[in-house]
Amino acid sequence: MASASTLSRPTSGTGIGRSVVAGVAGGIAGAIVFGILMAMTGILPVIASMVGSSSAVVGFGVHLMISVLIGLGLTVLFGNRLLTGYGRGALIGLGYGAIWWVLGPLMIMPVMMGMPLFAVDLTAALSVIGHMVYGVILGLVAVRVLKSQA
Repeated sequence: MASASTLSRPTSGTGIGRSVVAGVAGGIAGAIVFGILMAMTGILPVIASMVGSSSAVVGFGVHLMISVLIGLGLTVLFGNRLLTGYGRGALIGLGYGAIWWVLGPLMIMPVMMGMPLFAVDLTAALSVIGHMVYGVILGLVAVRVLKSQA
């Protein structure tokens, strides 16, 4: 029989709830750092153009939402199996960021904007760094959340 203290635990402390919290927290943390890099390179208005705007603030908002969804993809689907320690989390995140560099700026965004696929210019080449930094931060924060006590 479950004790009263067990019944009062928040759902974010177990299973899917903790995976969701890990994805949201990791996605936001990675998005903030990557967003700073994007702001420094002036790419945020390009991100905003995906929703018909030219505002850097809107671009950051779009970037933040995408980053959370991508973070959830990692943690909800694979978190408990892959994100088992900080070293592994950093490596998985690094690879995950690289995969999203190919999927995002080289495939999905060009299709949405009528640009050629797999066009690696200076901006795309620099964005690989941001995607990998995002992934490492996502992985590390997600491991921290997944390891935390309920």
